[in-house]
Amino acid sequence: MGPLAKTIWVGLGGFLGANARYWLGGWVAQRYGTQFPWGTLVINVSGSFVLGLIMALGTDRFSLPLQARLLLPIGFVGAYTTFSTFEYETLSLAQDASLLLALGNVAGSVTLGFLGVWLGVQAAKLL
Repeated sequence: MGPLAKTIWVGLGGFLGANARYWLGGWVAQRYGTQFPWGTLVINVSGSFVLGLIMALGTDRFSLPLQARLLLPIGFVGAYTTFSTFEYETLSLAQDASLLLALGNVAGSVTLGFLGVWLGVQAAKLL
């Protein structure tokens, strides 16, 4: 597979992941508000779960074709997860004198993200 085809697969996954992030982030914000970045937290945790699931299935259980590896973990999950947004929102919380919320966001994202990736690996073992 040539570089252009690889780029197309990553781009397609990125398009889908970015739109899933946009839709889910907006839905969570409408439902739970924006005082705390719940949407980013949900996206980081679910993205960690999906990445753990895909990587465990793709390395331990199945041999994923190159197209699937480009489309899913690199393209989709890469565009879907929002770590840079997480960092910016945490900084904004800290600068707005909400240090406790900023620390809560860091602790929640790191702890629940780790739990998400671990659960993804465990779920892959059940399949």
